[in-house]
Amino acid sequence: MEITKLSGAVGAEITNLDLTRLDDAGFDNLRSALFSHGMVVIRAQSLTSEAHIALAERFGSIDVNRFFHPLPTHPMIAEVRTKPDMSKVIGGTWHTDHSYDPAPAMCSILAARVLPPFGGDTLFASMSAAYMGLSEGLKNTLRGLRAVHSDSSFAESNVGLDPDRTAFREPAVHPVIIAHPDTGAPCLYVNGDFTLNFEGWSVEESAPLLSYLYAHATRPEYSCRLNWQPGSVAIWDNRLVQHFACADYAGHARLMHRITVEGQTLSAF
Repeated sequence: MEITKLSGAVGAEITNLDLTRLDDAGFDNLRSALFSHGMVVIRAQSLTSEAHIALAERFGSIDVNRFFHPLPTHPMIAEVRTKPDMSKVIGGTWHTDHSYDPAPAMCSILAARVLPPFGGDTLFASMSAAYMGLSEGLKNTLRGLRAVHSDSSFAESNVGLDPDRTAFREPAVHPVIIAHPDTGAPCLYVNGDFTLNFEGWSVEESAPLLSYLYAHATRPEYSCRLNWQPGSVAIWDNRLVQHFACADYAGHARLMHRITVEGQTLSAF
């Protein structure tokens, strides 16, 4: 395989790779590239639903999202669907998948199925680069904090999700600066969709610092933009990146198939 960086901080495109024919050494190289770049995209793949599931299971157990509509024939796969009459899209804000769970998701694997004639890109931002860009004083402050994450934002969703009230769980608490479970790298771990407040702080007290961190984490120099093509498959590490789906293709349909892989409890850096 050949690896080409998409930006200085995050993202890489891998070529000369068939995801359906990975031997153990090839998979180890893919996994290593994911941890190095936060997100990898592999183009021109012919990934069936069965192959999509098989690939995900090499990373770990599949975490079936309780809010997305499942693919009827393969319920371990979530449909990320935008209809032509929708002005907002699923994931159309900066967020980290499953940060509201006690053991947040390890990675997500998204396969393009139906693409609009223009737009529909996904942006990714490096949370390790975001941490490194903080002042030493703020790093020291944040390393002593934990934050509350909740799935409550899905309650008022109007982007094609229809959550069952029984799907909601109690909030989870995670360190604000985590150590990546595999590499030990420090990463900023708060996001605008699911983080409510710092543990022991009120929502009002937390808001100014959280707002600063959300803006800081998604600065252009920490991010890259992925242009989808037919057959594209993107894999991202939810401990290392946030992502944002662009809603710039109104009047057109878009369908992606997503599988999320289970993670583990996060430790402070």
